[in-house]
Amino acid sequence: MKWALLILIKLYWMVFPEKKRRSCLFKETCSQYVYRQTNEGGFLKGTKALLQRLKKCRKGYQLYTSLNGFEMELADGSIIKEHEIAPKLLEPIYIQAQEVSGFDKHINNTLQLSED
Repeated sequence: MKWALLILIKLYWMVFPEKKRRSCLFKETCSQYVYRQTNEGGFLKGTKALLQRLKKCRKGYQLYTSLNGFEMELADGSIIKEHEIAPKLLEPIYIQAQEVSGFDKHINNTLQLSED
C-alpha cells in the first residue's frame, strides 16, 4: 500500500507540474510532505499526513506579525511559524516592508534636513 501512495504522488507530480498546481501555504508542499511521511512511516502515516494537510492547506488563513516574525493562522485554527510558511506568500510582504522601510528612512532624512 505504501508504494501505491508513493506512485500516486509521483503521478500527480508528472501530470500537474509545480507551475500548474495550486499554491501551497506551507514551505514543504503538501505533496512533498505526504510523500516524505509515507516514505518514512508507511501507508497509514502517509494517509494521516494527507488528511491533515487537506484540512489545513486551504483558503481562510490569516497572516500576521508576532514577536517572533510572521505567523499564519490556518482555517482550522492551527498556527504555523514563519519558517513553515511558503516563500511565495511571504516574498510580496518582504518587498512591501522594504519599500515602506525605505520610505520611512526617506521621510526621516527629509525631516532632519528641514530642521537644520
